[in-house]
Amino acid sequence: MAQKILVIDDDTDICLLLRRFLSKHGFEVAVAHNGVTGLAILEEFHPDLVLTDFKLGDMDGATILTRIKEKFPHLPVLIITGYSDIKTAINVMKQGAYDYITKPLFPDEILLTIRKALNHSQTHEQGGQFAEEITPATPGGATRRKSTQAHYIFGEGPESTYLYKQVDLVAPTNYSVLIYGESGSGKEAVALEIHKRSKRASGPFVAMDCGAISRELAASELFGHEKGSFTGALAQKIGHFEMANGGTLFLDEVGNLPYDVQVSLLRVVQERKLRRIGGNREIDVDVRLIVASNERLMDAARRGRFREDLYYRFNEFSIDVPPLRERRSDLMIFAQFFLDKTNIELGKQVKGFTPEVERAFREYPWPGNLRELRNVIKRSTLLTEGDYVDARTLPFELLNYEKLLFFDSGTITTSSVQDLPSPQPSYEAPTAPKPYASSKVDLKSAALEAEYEMILNVLKQVNFNKSKAAQALGIDRKTLYNKMKNINLSN
Repeated sequence: MAQKILVIDDDTDICLLLRRFLSKHGFEVAVAHNGVTGLAILEEFHPDLVLTDFKLGDMDGATILTRIKEKFPHLPVLIITGYSDIKTAINVMKQGAYDYITKPLFPDEILLTIRKALNHSQTHEQGGQFAEEITPATPGGATRRKSTQAHYIFGEGPESTYLYKQVDLVAPTNYSVLIYGESGSGKEAVALEIHKRSKRASGPFVAMDCGAISRELAASELFGHEKGSFTGALAQKIGHFEMANGGTLFLDEVGNLPYDVQVSLLRVVQERKLRRIGGNREIDVDVRLIVASNERLMDAARRGRFREDLYYRFNEFSIDVPPLRERRSDLMIFAQFFLDKTNIELGKQVKGFTPEVERAFREYPWPGNLRELRNVIKRSTLLTEGDYVDARTLPFELLNYEKLLFFDSGTITTSSVQDLPSPQPSYEAPTAPKPYASSKVDLKSAALEAEYEMILNVLKQVNFNKSKAAQALGIDRKTLYNKMKNINLSN
């Protein structure tokens, strides 16, 4: 039976487009062009989800949300809002809205948010988002709790059990938390788990990737700005601190913040007050900070790239998230978890993995960690036509990583690949000359060969983690990919 969605928007064109788009994806859709009509349809239609504009002609988002929740307290509601109304939308979320979507509307984002909301609602009906299974952990009778919520799962191995205990210990406190881990290891998921288990769980969780923001915009993103405060400031902007007020602010790759922004950040952390750029009024903020980094901030402080006093403010409690290669006993648990989530997103029913795929998963070093595993499974699930993911759907680099690691060797072994369960048979590399080799000895050929050797050696040292390799070589990831392509290291 198709799931039902009620769309409430006074823009008839948006209603028409949403109705066509959602119907195409298997939903039964009803529309209303004002709040009163929407509430009347709600009584008869009994939708599984409501998608409503924040500004309607006859009532605002807060009013219609209150009316909906009075009759259907567990019905997920998504708010459509313009960017300038985000602060108000966040306040509405505190009153019970599941999430908000900003204009302009993007179909893929709408579909993903709707499916997440519906999945969350089903999880709640089956026992709640924070439901846990209690199972024996040791022969002595100790118990282990395993999260069954939709957005994150803890494994069962010793590393995962220890990680869970740390999260369980610090979550109820108001401590700032510093999370260390490689790129893709799940630092943001751990931060969200801490938030969900804290006393601030009903407040917002706001995440900011400090490594993806330019130096010029970092302060504006954190603290906001007033209209006209600088060239391009065409409207007032609410910063991430204000958006997270009453909840948790997660700063990923915090070590990438410019030094002058770190000074302003220290003041806000100490005084719990901020001023928007160009503003005169001090604004009180009540925010729990969780920060993450893939490098040790104390080392960055010693090199003068990070303020030592800010480091101590953040480091009230620290957590190390182990890389996937150190959690091999949990590998297939994570794989099945991502498969289940992807099945929901794609509307498929793939049951599991063939033995060949499981063997390939266990032998691969996973330099991209959980993010890489998730992306591999999403791709493979999309390509799978039967009941089980088979090796034909796996990407080239996963099945041929030995060739990539030792492209120029006469005989290839896996002795330098860390943490593989057992030695692997050798592989005879092709004897053809390198693609840039030339019978003529010149400076260009020598430079290309030297570049090849350097890139290959660095990739080996960092277990083929391209982000770390680019950092070690002093270039960006795009440049690294181009160079690898030029010297045939990308296939």
